[in-house]
Amino acid sequence: MTAITIGKLARAAGVGIDTVRFYERAGLLNKPQRTASGYRLYDARAVARLHFVRRAKALGFTLEEIGGLLALNDGGGKRSSVRALAERRLAEVEQRLAELTGMRDTLRHLVHECRSDGPLAGCPIIDAVVNSNRPTQGTRRARPA
Repeated sequence: MTAITIGKLARAAGVGIDTVRFYERAGLLNKPQRTASGYRLYDARAVARLHFVRRAKALGFTLEEIGGLLALNDGGGKRSSVRALAERRLAEVEQRLAELTGMRDTLRHLVHECRSDGPLAGCPIIDAVVNSNRPTQGTRRARPA
């Protein structure tokens, strides 16, 4: 099996060298062999693993969840375990989408109400921010930060 340097691995996976090091420290990438002079040498499986991490990250999985997916994949886990993890991620994505939809609707309403070019006093956008404890008309109240 051909060993590749960290730079070649990073290019093959489409990430930066610092990202490779970070994933290694996070335990998502196995510790590589080292040359006598300390250079990291990775095998071809490291490229596939980095692609796996990047795809899982693009689906919104956290690094901890990705570690769980990798452990399941490495250890011959069950499909039900993977599905349960994905169902939790999906529920969080759907919740965030609902929050974003509420924000969009509130902003759409406020932008529509703020039509004039007059003085700032009475601006519905500023009023909504100042009076954030009260819901704006026709919209639900945003969660506190």
